[in-house]
Amino acid sequence: MTSRYGITIPFDGVTLLEHKEWFHRLADLGYTDVWSAEVDGVDGFTPLILAAVWEPRLHLGVAVTPVFTRGAGLMAMSIAALAEVAGDRFTMGLGASSEPVVQRWNGVRYEKPYARTRDVLRFVKRALDGEKIDEVFETFEVHGFKLARPVAARPPILLGALRPGMLRLAGAEADGAILNWLAANDVAQCRTEVGEGKTIAARLFVVPTEDVDTARFIGRRMISSYLTVAAYAEFHRWLGRGEALQPMWDAWDAGDRQLANELIPDRVVDELIIHGSYGACREHVARYVEAGVQIPSIAIVPFGVDLKEAVEGLAPR
Repeated sequence: MTSRYGITIPFDGVTLLEHKEWFHRLADLGYTDVWSAEVDGVDGFTPLILAAVWEPRLHLGVAVTPVFTRGAGLMAMSIAALAEVAGDRFTMGLGASSEPVVQRWNGVRYEKPYARTRDVLRFVKRALDGEKIDEVFETFEVHGFKLARPVAARPPILLGALRPGMLRLAGAEADGAILNWLAANDVAQCRTEVGEGKTIAARLFVVPTEDVDTARFIGRRMISSYLTVAAYAEFHRWLGRGEALQPMWDAWDAGDRQLANELIPDRVVDELIIHGSYGACREHVARYVEAGVQIPSIAIVPFGVDLKEAVEGLAPR
């Protein structure tokens, strides 16, 4: 289907130490990538370090590490450490994240997300290239920082991007973009802003069941949790779903969570959440690839499905 086919780690209900055998199994099944995240579970780097050591066949990526929650120097050190372990198998993902993650959960003011992302990207690139940096950026300042353990080669850096400005920044100054919460037919609109010749990765949520009602019930709860966050709401207005999702936003703002879920159209759920038989799910992933996603990373949504069966059933053919 594609030369790259990833899956999101760590798996729910599996300890980090228990992932060793899972990594071997993933590589045996044809998965090429494992991609972590950094929200409210584990940090983005630790699972990838384990994967780098335990399974040399896998490419590694983090989607994404928030640019607010680490100091600029620590961010560069974290990237350099994983690059030293994994070499050219590692792709770094930086992103603004969101106000709940940054400000409510980490106590860091969520201000100027575009500028902060741009500044951290510029700093990290220079630091990883071995430069000694003494500069006042718009959103922070660094004086006299130089990595004591330089990396052999700077890893590719992708930006988590949702709207034109960040997508264009990903194309102009990074190695590409990481997309999230979009339909296959939205990829072209994002690609136009990023430009050609850049890497597009995407996390794709998968509910592997042929019980349509169950899949849509789960999907609606996920959509109302994510797409009511301001950044995602604006993303979908830009994609053209404003009219379809406005009733959900109105009900959510009024405090009626149940009604908000009920008002999400089936069509929107079916576009944003991959569900159905394993074959149908793989075909849906293939539509993203055909639309221009070079690195799809599926995220199995836990709802009682057998993990081993799901991992095998969703593996590339």
